[in-house]
Amino acid sequence: MSENQFLTRLNQYRTMWILVFFDLPTETKLERKAAGKFRKSLLTDGFTMFQFSIYLRFCASRENADVHTKRVKLLLPKKGKIGILQVTDRQFGMMELFHGVKEVEKETPHQQLELF
Repeated sequence: MSENQFLTRLNQYRTMWILVFFDLPTETKLERKAAGKFRKSLLTDGFTMFQFSIYLRFCASRENADVHTKRVKLLLPKKGKIGILQVTDRQFGMMELFHGVKEVEKETPHQQLELF
């Protein structure tokens, strides 16, 4: 294994992804405000929305990931369920993603008028 391949492989295990997933109540105005504030705070800290209640952030090292994880813990709303998961870049790269396509009814062909 060349040095470059070794460094690439090492980086895949050293660089990290943080995933924050949550289910926050939004029944009252105060709950909606708290949920919005939490989402906005994640975006301000460099997170990107992956799905509506899943945000992720790339970090150059485990230490950097720990810093951002601590920040998220300081932002936690009082109500709801929040999960924080750190995975290596290698593990994140093994994720399988599927993008569904909305099934559309096939159109019946229209009768075409032919002119001679």
